[in-house]
Amino acid sequence: QVQLVESGGGLVQAGGSLRLSCATSGRTFSSYDAGWFRQAPGKERESVAGITRTGLSIYYADAVKGRFTISRDNAKNTVYLQMNSLKPEDTAVYYCAATNSPGSWSRKTYDYWGQGTQVTVSS
Repeated sequence: QVQLVESGGGLVQAGGSLRLSCATSGRTFSSYDAGWFRQAPGKERESVAGITRTGLSIYYADAVKGRFTISRDNAKNTVYLQMNSLKPEDTAVYYCAATNSPGSWSRKTYDYWGQGTQVTVSS
């Protein structure tokens, strides 16, 4: 079992930056692929970025390419999402997820989820 706790969300103006963190506990985090998802009101939860257990393979959704950066520090059991040039359409609850059964970058691949952190971008 892996427990995930997100932090770093908040209110920011358009063009600003935020850094989300996802701290994990339980089994060795280095055995898990990780991802960030987001869900805006009235919309489906969508994939934002993913990173394999070694960090050698990374995925970004088209909507965030060039603005967001996912990274991980296995020694600290933490995964990060650096978000730059934020836009009002980035407003959502952001979720961290993990899996030890690698597959696609889609939501169904991930077994463990955090409680989410709210990101609000004002125009």
